[in-house]
Amino acid sequence: MADDTASSVEDTVEPGTISDVLTNEAVPKTSATITVRIIKSFEYRTEKNLVLHSLNLETTTVAALKDIARQIILADAKWKPFRTAKLDTIKKYTKAHGAKTTNLIINLDNDESEILNDDNQLLSDAGLENESEVSFFSKDLYDAFKLNPEVRLV
Repeated sequence: MADDTASSVEDTVEPGTISDVLTNEAVPKTSATITVRIIKSFEYRTEKNLVLHSLNLETTTVAALKDIARQIILADAKWKPFRTAKLDTIKKYTKAHGAKTTNLIINLDNDESEILNDDNQLLSDAGLENESEVSFFSKDLYDAFKLNPEVRLV
């Protein structure tokens, strides 16, 4: 009767051992954790991470993600310095176990495929998964920074 059990010994991980399941695959797309990098200034590297838990990537659109981020910025006092920032564009930065860019503030490559232009697109269809990171910023400031990617120190 041991063969009739729902999970086998191979499927369970013993306490103190490391699982072979990657973190981006261990959590379903219906309950993902996404980091939104809110960027106020590229040249001064002014950004703050907003971590969203239990986000359903299969029902949340790009526009909804923008609205969620904007609402938190307006409601939470710790985001006060970011309230004046014009935030209109989301771009994929990295995903769990993926390569990161050498630029500390934003991924400057692959604008055509990494910028999420369609506000009606579902996040899962855009390629986001658990522990993905996206950048939320002003397209005008981004275009100016790409022309002259110089970082200034305060």
